[in-house]
Amino acid sequence: MDQEKYAIVDIGSNTMRLVIYSRDKSGRLTESENVKAVARLRNYLSESGKLEPEGMDVLIHTLQGFQEVTRHHNLNEVRCVATAAIRQANNQEEILERVEKETDFSMRILSEFEEANYGFLAVVNSTPFESGITVDIGGGSTEITYFQKRKLIYFYSFPFGALSLKQQFVKNDVPTAQELKALRKFLKEQFSILPWLKNKKLPLIGIGGSARNLAQIHQEHIGYPVAGIHQYMMSESNVKSVHSMLLGMDFSEIQRVEGLTKDRADIIIPAIEVFVHLMDYIDTDTFALSRKGLRDGVFYEEMIKDFELSIFPNVLEESFYELASDFDINLTHATHVTANATMIFRELEKCGVFSLEPNDTKYIRLGSALYNLGSYIDAEASHQHTFYLLANRTIDGLLHKDRMTVALIASFKNREVFKRNAAMYEDWFTKDELAKYSLFGAIVKLAYSLNATKRDIIKDIQIEASDDQELVFKIRCNSDWKPEQYQAEKQKKHLEKQLKKSIQFQFMKN
Repeated sequence: MDQEKYAIVDIGSNTMRLVIYSRDKSGRLTESENVKAVARLRNYLSESGKLEPEGMDVLIHTLQGFQEVTRHHNLNEVRCVATAAIRQANNQEEILERVEKETDFSMRILSEFEEANYGFLAVVNSTPFESGITVDIGGGSTEITYFQKRKLIYFYSFPFGALSLKQQFVKNDVPTAQELKALRKFLKEQFSILPWLKNKKLPLIGIGGSARNLAQIHQEHIGYPVAGIHQYMMSESNVKSVHSMLLGMDFSEIQRVEGLTKDRADIIIPAIEVFVHLMDYIDTDTFALSRKGLRDGVFYEEMIKDFELSIFPNVLEESFYELASDFDINLTHATHVTANATMIFRELEKCGVFSLEPNDTKYIRLGSALYNLGSYIDAEASHQHTFYLLANRTIDGLLHKDRMTVALIASFKNREVFKRNAAMYEDWFTKDELAKYSLFGAIVKLAYSLNATKRDIIKDIQIEASDDQELVFKIRCNSDWKPEQYQAEKQKKHLEKQLKKSIQFQFMKN
């Protein structure tokens, strides 16, 4: 059976892309091919607003190159969408006719709302943010949305982008002090027309190539130890430090900056000016990167249109089911391990062992459900594989620190292995946090052992503190518990060491 594939051609003002998605075994669409061309169509818009013949030829020739790829993959239905450069052209009919006549594609010109809305859909369907401001700065336009409780409240499309700002304000490759002054004055004036943005104190979520490059530069600059940029977080000082670094370089130095694609070297500074001024206007200290953008928004709409939805009910839940499908997780077993862990945590909290914070429940549930995930690769080294897979895989709905927390809990083998795994990330956590997550890992490991035979025999767990030195686990079962008792006795030492208490098990029939 042929793999189901979809494709989209995204005609931007700076770049054009062909992206092919394949539907994997979990049912999600994952990117399998990504072909990019730096067309800079915005440069071919005349003063009268016409896309000049040379620009038309660049468009057609690029699309013809893309169609060689789509024909190879036997893709007959390809979504082809265009944004600001074509939207702003006053000879749209001529452009549409040539594309229809000379290529395999039928081009759809997105409205300002559609472009902004697709970016919004990408963010709320792939990140944990319930409320925020999105900014998608392209070559010829900048789309901004404000959303609350995952609902779009306002949107606005500015008729300028990184490429047009460079054309308007920067004569050479790097802006002078006077050019920067004029650019900053312009941006302040532009943003001031949106009172619904001022002092919102919400995360600014960047979409698109310029935002992606900003995040990549910062990761390279600090030697970031985690794979992936989706949901990467930066403070205002982080953004400004990258900006200051670039402003202190000549153009040849900027071109060699790690993390910056060479074709964006002359437009990255105007783009970061937009981010800096927006953060100031919003009064936020949080810049987050969404690797998912317009193209993903189009496909999120495609994926769930049959359910008459445009937004996933729960991003993290969707991500878990993707992981379950990809790594053959036994969902019944995962559910019972999570239930066992939840009962133990609840009882230990009653005993005053700890007090759970709001996010702890999320870590416990995910750490329990994903415990021993690495056995999919190799049972003998499952803990190592579990940590590596979770630490280095993008999980929509989990910020990077949260993902690392879940990886540490789900891969717990003993305290020494935990410390080795955490060593590279020690500056991410306080000592108290590391001690807490090590304890969580030991509890989850015990909960896992209580379903050792995957028979789901545990019905209730109650814990009594007989004195300051001992905890008694009263475990009710609906079947013979000897295998579970053996594993629990074997694994309890990890929890005893961290609690500094002895543990006694009393198994009994339910």
